[in-house]
Amino acid sequence: MIPRYTGPEMGAIWTDENKFAIWLKIEILACEAMHQMGQVPAADLKAIREKATFEVKRINAIEKKVNHDVIAFLTNVAEHVGPSSRFIHKGMTSSDVLDTALAVQMVQAADILIRGVKAVRAAAAKKARRYKFTPMIGRSHGIHAEPITFGLKMALMYDEFGRALKRLVAARENVRVGQLSGAVGTHAHLSPRVEAYVCRKLGLAPAAISTQILQRDRHAEYIGAIALVGASVERWAQEFRHLQRTEVHEVEEYFGKEQKGSSAMPHKKNPITGEKLCGLARLLRGNHVAALENVALWHERDISHSSVERVIMPDSTIALDHMLTGLTKLVENLRVFPARMKANLDMTHGLIHSQQVLLLLTEKGFAREVAYRMVQKDAMAAWETGRELKGLVAADAELMSKVTPADLERVFDLGVHFKDVNRTFKAVGL
Repeated sequence: MIPRYTGPEMGAIWTDENKFAIWLKIEILACEAMHQMGQVPAADLKAIREKATFEVKRINAIEKKVNHDVIAFLTNVAEHVGPSSRFIHKGMTSSDVLDTALAVQMVQAADILIRGVKAVRAAAAKKARRYKFTPMIGRSHGIHAEPITFGLKMALMYDEFGRALKRLVAARENVRVGQLSGAVGTHAHLSPRVEAYVCRKLGLAPAAISTQILQRDRHAEYIGAIALVGASVERWAQEFRHLQRTEVHEVEEYFGKEQKGSSAMPHKKNPITGEKLCGLARLLRGNHVAALENVALWHERDISHSSVERVIMPDSTIALDHMLTGLTKLVENLRVFPARMKANLDMTHGLIHSQQVLLLLTEKGFAREVAYRMVQKDAMAAWETGRELKGLVAADAELMSKVTPADLERVFDLGVHFKDVNRTFKAVGL
């Protein structure tokens, strides 16, 4: 099984301690496999298992001289193991260790991100159920359109992060691949049995084919999935930012008793968490571009990808972990103002019912173009005078020639917009 990171932070996955621990495990497992094939004597395997260890400071000191991280690591391990160390790294090349270890780290990180997405979904689900039938205005182009419920909005968030979850699970599976295939991937000096054994023990699948490295389309897909989940975080952080605007004020980020919003204006309560999340999403998208650039390498390998991955892998996973935690807390502590939502629904004097009136007129026999003209005339009058659309319609003799007062009451009822809420909740799994 892949070694599970049990510490409190994503960042520990990318420490030298964790990286070298995985390297050492790979080397020991390879020796175990070669022992089973009769290539490493039992006494030497025993010495390797009992004595193999490392010190990060010592590895760093050696690397300053040899300018090669894997050689520095192997040198330090050999200092502890002694003569039996001649079997360590037998038939292997650096990327056998590097790429297989990176796969383990990516899976470890994915597991934390998957838990983070599940936490976001749980927070969204709780809000969706609580505000299932809380009416609010739906907006298109930023303009009032027709009524929805805040519960539907949160159900939409729950559903979107369901897709995010599937993407991360798929990306985890596609990078859950190791390789120990030698200098150009031909297994010339290392049996595929060693590769299979090591990968199985680590919880990885052996690559069907590799060069000196695993192909970087896998890694680009992984970073791409992270960037796309980050885009969903941004989408909802931005939604809550818009809903917090003074003119809207339907929701509000939690604001602590001792929190300060502005150095100059004591009244300010700014959506700083949402703004931070939106900014970090830009970083993730930039890292995805870098990962895509890593796909095209020279022949069986070069190392132009290596320096990039040392930055984008920890940065992207740590950033998204932070973003998911931040979004979860934002949703859990989000202040919701149903009365303000109702006030905003009423702001446009019933204009939100214009389509219902239009459809009623077509049902009564008016041509659609004629009906549209009639309703638009009254709607524009409501905009300009501030009068209620319902009253203007009731006073429109041409329009009311085929409409009864009961018809009018029916089309100005909010309930028509909420008749599908239960089915929608069931469809998304709530």
